[in-house]
Amino acid sequence: MLGDLIGEEQAQVTGQRVVRSDHGLPPVVETSFTGTGHLLGVTVNDTGSYTGRLRPDGTLYGEGQGVIMSPSGAHASWQGGGVGRFTEGGGTSWRGTIVYSSDSPEFADLRGVAGAFEWEVGADGKAVGKIWAWK
Repeated sequence: MLGDLIGEEQAQVTGQRVVRSDHGLPPVVETSFTGTGHLLGVTVNDTGSYTGRLRPDGTLYGEGQGVIMSPSGAHASWQGGGVGRFTEGGGTSWRGTIVYSSDSPEFADLRGVAGAFEWEVGADGKAVGKIWAWK
């Protein structure tokens, strides 16, 4: 069951590149970003990257990773994966799961919790996302 909203962010794409694939698979697009927001009520900066691969049905499969830091030095790393689709305006819309790792007391409540996320990325590279605890 989805639990409480635990995080919200606003981000900006900082770069993209196309990475060749092996085994006849379509190439992937790697996207890097930086963002700010709140996670468990703590102000955070998020730096990460994710790859998106076009699937035969027109949807996208993505995986990503990143690092979150608070102004006080609390930190967490994350890994996630999900499915995306292209939007009419030229952006992408993503849904998936995310798992965190941290030894910072501020993020202790992330231990043992999977997050369910939704991200909307505009054609201009501006993105907004929300994360709910999945318990």
